[in-house]
Amino acid sequence: MTPGAPAAAARDLSEDLPPRDLPEALLSAAPGASAVAVGLYRHGQRSFFVRGSTAFEGGVPVEPSTRFEVGSLTKTFTALLFAEHAARGEVGHHDPVARHLPPGTCVPVRGTDITLTHLATHTSGLPRLPPGLLRSAGRRLPVNPYAGFTRADVLRALARTRLRSRPGTRVRYSNFGAGLLGHALCGASGGLPYDELLAAHVLRPLGLHDTSATAAPPPGTTQVTGYRHRRPRPPFSIPGLPAAGAVRSSARDLLTLAEALVGPGTADVTGVPSAPLRTALEDVTRPRLVHSRGASRLALIWNIRPRPDGAGLYHHSGGTPGCTAFAGFSPRHGTALVALANCAPGLGAPFVQQAYDTLSDLLRTPA
Repeated sequence: MTPGAPAAAARDLSEDLPPRDLPEALLSAAPGASAVAVGLYRHGQRSFFVRGSTAFEGGVPVEPSTRFEVGSLTKTFTALLFAEHAARGEVGHHDPVARHLPPGTCVPVRGTDITLTHLATHTSGLPRLPPGLLRSAGRRLPVNPYAGFTRADVLRALARTRLRSRPGTRVRYSNFGAGLLGHALCGASGGLPYDELLAAHVLRPLGLHDTSATAAPPPGTTQVTGYRHRRPRPPFSIPGLPAAGAVRSSARDLLTLAEALVGPGTADVTGVPSAPLRTALEDVTRPRLVHSRGASRLALIWNIRPRPDGAGLYHHSGGTPGCTAFAGFSPRHGTALVALANCAPGLGAPFVQQAYDTLSDLLRTPA
């Protein structure tokens, strides 16, 4: 931690620890953060490692239940919501996205329609951001670039978007596409807002009580202040693309989700997952395609890195102007790791890289 950061010593909330240097290296990998929270699951055992407090000034000690902005990790929640809707028959994997958007919405076409699976595998051909978003951000660009861009702005931008490639032919990471998937799911559910839809079909059934797609924390929970270069950032706002980055969550809840993905039916889930949600937990991790540039695979949103023993290491990260998040797991190894810090990712995202390396090292270490 940087000088002056509160609670410099890590608090260990585990009974069965991995090698001591692994969590310590990760806890120390975000020097601009006042709070770091790490959760580890190995063969049925849960461990939490936390350090610091929710703010440099006036904060309270961080706990496994403390909420952080998770940025693009939101997309993994959206993927699960998509798979759950598909399992219930509300949508089809290959439905054209236009089917579930407001009548008259102009959707670009290049040889074939954009489907929901294209959006969930970053193969829609859409650019990373909607046209006009950065221009509209103005002075908010370094602090909260999405704050003034609404759902109506997103749909108007869609009408003037030129696809970068034919849908289904090339992986191109897109916040635009993931956000549009959320709008399609809301449309298929009668226009229910994304935060309510996610809570009803994913969060409450899995018992994720610390998690929401709203900025305000649920009663009884604590939430960090985000920092960039030790300067506090305002709460992240993304009204036009909530399915791409609006979620706040805790190490406790993210680990519960990762456990459920490691082995559906075996996780420490306090809710009661429906049959469609149990099906979705399996469906969301099924490999869909191979990246053209290597052996890495892609499930619904989740990246899959093959390992020498044939296992897959699933991973995704997220960042906002004030927080960094990572989640990864290996079903074959029965292992999952989540990591949260209340500082912006920074050049090269060293906290994310350290989290990935820590998980990778754990998969080589006997339990």
